[in-house]
Amino acid sequence: MWPAPITLTGTYVSLELLSQDHAPDLADASADGDLAALWYTMVPAPTDVPTDIDARLATPGMTPFAILDASGKAVGMTTFMNADQTNRRVEIGSTWYRTSAQRSPMNTECKLLMLGHAFDELDCIAVEFRTHFMNRASRNAIERLGAKFDGVLRNHMIMANGTLRDTAVYSICQHEWPAVRANLEHKLTEMDQP
Repeated sequence: MWPAPITLTGTYVSLELLSQDHAPDLADASADGDLAALWYTMVPAPTDVPTDIDARLATPGMTPFAILDASGKAVGMTTFMNADQTNRRVEIGSTWYRTSAQRSPMNTECKLLMLGHAFDELDCIAVEFRTHFMNRASRNAIERLGAKFDGVLRNHMIMANGTLRDTAVYSICQHEWPAVRANLEHKLTEMDQP
C-alpha cells in the first residue's frame, strides 16, 4: 500500500488509520450539523458511517484517516486517495469535519501534516484536491491552502441524489510546497494569538 499507513501528530490534531473503533465518534460528528443532508457533499449519514469506513479501507489507492482532536476524539475523516506511486502523485480528499470543528486550526494543521508527509517523506511531485464545483466553502478552503485551480471536470460523477457533479480540481506542485508550508505555518501562528 502506498502511502503506507502512518500516524501523523500535531498540536491540534492527530491523524491515525481509520478503523471501526472511530465509528461512534464519527457518527456523532456527522450528526453535528446534519452534514449528510448537504446535497453537494458525500458525508455519510450517522447510520452509514460503519459502511463508509469499510468502503474506504477496501478501496485500492486509499489510505484513510480519522481526524482526532487534542482530546483524542474523532471529529472527521480525510484520505490520501488516487495514489500513483509511479508518478509520485496523490490526492487529499474525502475530507469532512463535524460542524463545530470547522473553521478551526484543525483543518490547517491537518493539511500541513498531510502535505508535509506527501512532499517531504513520499517525495510527491504534486498533491491534488477535488471538490464539487458548487461547494464554495470547500473551494475557498482549498484556495486558502495555496492550491492552484487546474480546471473543472464536467459531469464527472453521479451524486447519490442523481445530480451530476462538476468537479473542481486543484493542485500544489513540489516546487510550490516551501511557500505553501510557510503560509500554513504562519496561519497556525496567527490562530495561536489571543
